[in-house]
Amino acid sequence: MHPLKKAISVKGSKEFSRNELVGLLAFTLRIMSVKEAKESIDRWIKQGLLEEREGVLLVKDEALDEAIKSEDLFEEMIEFVSSSLGLERDELMAELKEFSKRYGNLDRKLVLYLFGLDKGLDMSKFRDRLSLE
Repeated sequence: MHPLKKAISVKGSKEFSRNELVGLLAFTLRIMSVKEAKESIDRWIKQGLLEEREGVLLVKDEALDEAIKSEDLFEEMIEFVSSSLGLERDELMAELKEFSKRYGNLDRKLVLYLFGLDKGLDMSKFRDRLSLE
């Protein structure tokens, strides 16, 4: 589950102060450090998952749902590639990290797709679901 969804379920609201969200992520949920929580909040604002209005952070449902759907695709692809190649998730992630150096700053789903193709896997079932934005 996405950290913002977890924070919403704990608080019961989609509005947070910055300090409140950091506290929820770092101390209540214990899913990241304070520094990671602050960095994540900044990243989520840039990604459009959070909107800052007068010191209040508001979760944007549509953007969050899209991000979750995107994560689900990545996880589905990871499962497919790891089972097809007989690799553990950690081994696959290490190989994927090394493989991604060839392509620079590409989306990790695209890198995983290319990795699967490079290994001779039929990745066609993921082709239409990949976003090329």
